[in-house]
Amino acid sequence: MSKPLIEFCNGNMHHGTEALMKQYELDDRLKVVEYGCLGNCGECYLKPFALVDGSIIAAESIEDLERRIREAISLKQN
Repeated sequence: MSKPLIEFCNGNMHHGTEALMKQYELDDRLKVVEYGCLGNCGECYLKPFALVDGSIIAAESIEDLERRIREAISLKQN
């Protein structure tokens, strides 16, 4: 089974996604990539988000984003 891919936008780091990205980078079961832009500028400006295996995961808080990313990873692995 391939590792789940989590992609972060550099322009979204002001929402606190940088700490989350660094945390996920330490997990060998995940592939984490940071891009200068993911082309989701409207989403990027409004709230924390990431892509999990190509699907946008957005949330109102960084804590909620972390929970939603974990849920998305769990669903993909089942």
